[in-house]
Amino acid sequence: MFTQTIDNEQNLARQVPKEELYGLAVDTTVLFSDHKGNYKRRIESHQRNLLAKLRFLAPFLEPGERILHVISGCSPATFVEQLLTGILLQPLKQSLFAVTNRRILHVPTTRCLRHRWSVAQIVYADCRYIHIRWATLVVKYKSGRTEKFRCIGWGGRKETRAVLKDVSLDGRSSPSMERTHLCPRCTKPLIRGYYACPSCSLEFKNKSWATTLSIIFPGGGYFYTRHPIIGIIEAVMETIVFLLLVTAATAFSLSPHSAPRSIIQAIMLCAIVLGFEKMATAMFSSKCVEEFIPKQRRVKVLIDQSPAQRSSDKPGEMFAVDWRSR
Repeated sequence: MFTQTIDNEQNLARQVPKEELYGLAVDTTVLFSDHKGNYKRRIESHQRNLLAKLRFLAPFLEPGERILHVISGCSPATFVEQLLTGILLQPLKQSLFAVTNRRILHVPTTRCLRHRWSVAQIVYADCRYIHIRWATLVVKYKSGRTEKFRCIGWGGRKETRAVLKDVSLDGRSSPSMERTHLCPRCTKPLIRGYYACPSCSLEFKNKSWATTLSIIFPGGGYFYTRHPIIGIIEAVMETIVFLLLVTAATAFSLSPHSAPRSIIQAIMLCAIVLGFEKMATAMFSSKCVEEFIPKQRRVKVLIDQSPAQRSSDKPGEMFAVDWRSR
């Protein structure tokens, strides 16, 4: 009876179309299976929920490319960012990762897993090694750089680890040999440090505005990078510290010669705390815009066809050309 139940579940998995799911080309035999290759209804439900969040990725997939697994995690963060943000690291850096047979598509999201119209790719041919160590996806690029994506979802680590063991790191590397961001409108590669698409001229948020707004307005950097909840919290904290600073400075100005030492200490403490808050906001927002956040809240993808509808005489060459900056 137990064997019959397993066979029925496996037959059910085979009945799911292998070509497309939510408009995305997928391999359901891998997508809905555990690390041992056994179909699990729980995994299917979880993967369907995550795929529904990534249905906008259909135009980004190349002919012959299929999604093998989807997992949640965080975008790379420096040690200073981790130190300054603490427990806020995960909601600030929340991301989804679509593991395909050719690359990993990295999609920054909100806490509720709504994408931010930002997409990056980690091409297997650009990697010296790629694996999951505990809760961290470690990628060593052929350029010599290493990136760590932390807070990888506990539920899919084994499955992702099994998928990554079977991928090939051979093939033609991209010019950067690192993680490359893609334009959410035309799907073409973007140039690091240049906040406009060289192909379709879509404009992205930039570091200068992120830093300026962080200094001038309380929580301005967080609002600029579309983190409103964190921005409100930061704005309240900065406002309180600023009012304390003004109060202490006013008390000192009324009697500068006879002012108690505590007022001077309060002024210095408030100034240090306010400067620290401004520095943390500016640093985080500057790093956040490196993920290429479009100035527009919604972006219309110019390519409307799904991978199954597109064709290419030489898919391999088409895939390689997409990395060339124009």
